[in-house]
Amino acid sequence: MQKIVPHLWFDKEAAEAAEFYASVFPESRVMSVTTLEDTPSGDADMVIFELWGQKFMAISAGPIFKPNPSISFMVNFDPLLFDGSKESARAKIDEVWNKLADGGSALMPIGEYPFSERYGWVQDKYGVSWQLILTKPEGEPRPPIITSLLFVGDQCGKAEEAINFYCSVFEKSKLGSLHRYPEGHSPDKPGTVMFADFKLEDSWFTAMDSAHQHQFSFNEGISLVVNCDDQEELDYFTQKMSAVREAEQCGWIKDKYGVSWQISPIELEEMMVNGTREQLNRVTQALLPMKRLQIAPLKNAFEGV
Repeated sequence: MQKIVPHLWFDKEAAEAAEFYASVFPESRVMSVTTLEDTPSGDADMVIFELWGQKFMAISAGPIFKPNPSISFMVNFDPLLFDGSKESARAKIDEVWNKLADGGSALMPIGEYPFSERYGWVQDKYGVSWQLILTKPEGEPRPPIITSLLFVGDQCGKAEEAINFYCSVFEKSKLGSLHRYPEGHSPDKPGTVMFADFKLEDSWFTAMDSAHQHQFSFNEGISLVVNCDDQEELDYFTQKMSAVREAEQCGWIKDKYGVSWQISPIELEEMMVNGTREQLNRVTQALLPMKRLQIAPLKNAFEGV
């Protein structure tokens, strides 16, 4: 099972959005849709889907939070994924761009940039942001879809510190590339992170600082689910990463950089996907009052004990 899973928050469109994304990206599918009844947001659809080998989760839980570009998804169109054909990769990037841009908005128009001959950053009609890039088939391969963190506002300049912090928390971690801003890129300060990537468990991430004015920051609209094997692991990640006590709810935590995580047992997903309606309702009601998740009461609820 993928250890870290991006989680998207929607008002009512989780299932619709998942179907749309599965139609846009290669090798993609919706895996399950489960309705959680009688939550504070009413009935909420929980969706699990896969895009080009990357697992995602989503929920329809009302208009409380919305995705924004502080967390986006880098999509690598490597010619090696298209039988070595640069032309095929370029054609695919334009095809995907046109679908994502329909009803959305371009944050950086598709075109040629100093770092890539074909790149564009788009916020789609559901508010989720994607960075599409034609990559060169050189160096260590990266997966097609990578979660990307943009450190802005009060967090600008902390990307490198955050990378090192995350790599210290996750036992299986790895630093990748690191490129700093040179002189002459005002308002970005020389030495801050222009682009870096790193690996936590089986997932790659990218991180960047940006000193430009942005009308967004990290929020719960896009969070990261950490699938834990047991209570000991749940407690470890919660204690290591939770920095805002009042943000703890139903396994959700917020770290010291403002990024939201969900520290959750693997068993919970299995209960939600495979349970009967009665089991789902019992687990949901057991889950809602919890701040930090406890596996034993959830299992008891599932089993009707």
